[in-house]
Amino acid sequence: QVQLMESGGGSVQAGGSLRLSCAYSGRTYDLVRMAWFRQGPGKEREGVASTHQWPPRTLYVDSVKGRFTISQDNTKNMLYLQMNSLKPEDTAMYYCAAADSTTQSRGWSNSSSYNYWGQGTGVTISS
Repeated sequence: QVQLMESGGGSVQAGGSLRLSCAYSGRTYDLVRMAWFRQGPGKEREGVASTHQWPPRTLYVDSVKGRFTISQDNTKNMLYLQMNSLKPEDTAMYYCAAADSTTQSRGWSNSSSYNYWGQGTGVTISS
């Protein structure tokens, strides 16, 4: 089992920045990919960014490219999402997700590709 806990959400004005953090623990040695998802009011959950062990790569949804950066520090068991130039449409609950080797990938932005989820942290961007 793997446990995930997000932090860092809050309320900022458009154009501002936030950094989300996700602490992971448990059987972390078997994790093969991690991601951030979000679900805005009245919207479906969408993949925002992901990071993969092999081959090493990071992937982003088009709407955040150039503004968000996903990073991982395995020495601290932390996943981050640096969010810059925030827009009101970035308002959402943000979730950390992880997949171990038992979980088949159906695409990085498909929530079924991840078998561990955090509780979420809220982000509100005002105009």
